Amino acid sequence: MIHSLTDTITLNEQVSIPGFGLGVFQIPDEEVATVVKNGILKGYRLIDTAQIYDNERGTGQGIKEGLAATGLTREELFVTSKVWNNYLTYDETIAAFEKSLALLQLDYLDLYLLHWPGKNAYQESWRALEDLHQAGKIKAIGVSNFQIHHLKELLATAKVKPVLNQVELHPKLAQKELRDYCQQQGIKIQAWSPLMQGQILQHPTLVKMAQRHHVSPAQIALRWHIQQDILLVVKTVNPDRMEQNQQLFDFSLTEEDMRVLNRLNEDHRVGPDPDQFNFN
Repeated sequence: MIHSLTDTITLNEQVSIPGFGLGVFQIPDEEVATVVKNGILKGYRLIDTAQIYDNERGTGQGIKEGLAATGLTREELFVTSKVWNNYLTYDETIAAFEKSLALLQLDYLDLYLLHWPGKNAYQESWRALEDLHQAGKIKAIGVSNFQIHHLKELLATAKVKPVLNQVELHPKLAQKELRDYCQQQGIKIQAWSPLMQGQILQHPTLVKMAQRHHVSPAQIALRWHIQQDILLVVKTVNPDRMEQNQQLFDFSLTEEDMRVLNRLNEDHRVGPDPDQFNFN
């Protein structure tokens, strides 16, 4: 279990990834540099963006400014981006990666993900990621929004196993079967939308538990992830909320708390179902 924003977990490539990251989904390019810089100043060491977010240029500028302000080296940050589903041929994936790298003003990425599985359209794209990884341009490669059957299909032909699967995950969508499968395969799970796009924050169970622990409902939900060794990517533009996330390591949920929260699962998604949407 991680015990601070800067604590890391080892992936199956012997690459260390911070357990808690800053996501920049839906933050406009002209605003994201300030958010990323503030995040680095507040202790975040993982920055998560994607081609489709259309904010890689600003993210790269924020990384540059954050490093300058803190004196950190590039190697002390972990940067993730993702290839979108209209770039899934081998050559398109290579080109998308090179464009992302240029916009981010970086020499390499720590992690590059296939953003969505689409309809069995990811085999050539994965081969491109493997070659980029072999060339040293990406330290680790993984996937996002892959179900068990997608992973089985990919593993049947992959030369390099994905180190991570980033999926929607929160108390209402616990993804236990997928988490168990990934654990068996040595694939780490990372949660996006761990607060259910804010919808979980008004749930009476979380509100009551937060009052008892003298924390916020958001801190309860995030702590639920942390105590299950689920990696996190959390979006916030608010420096005060960034501070609150540092306080996640000042309290613990009891075993009974965890049981109560686990019973909230309804397999309820707020994002798209990977099996129902084709993003090509």
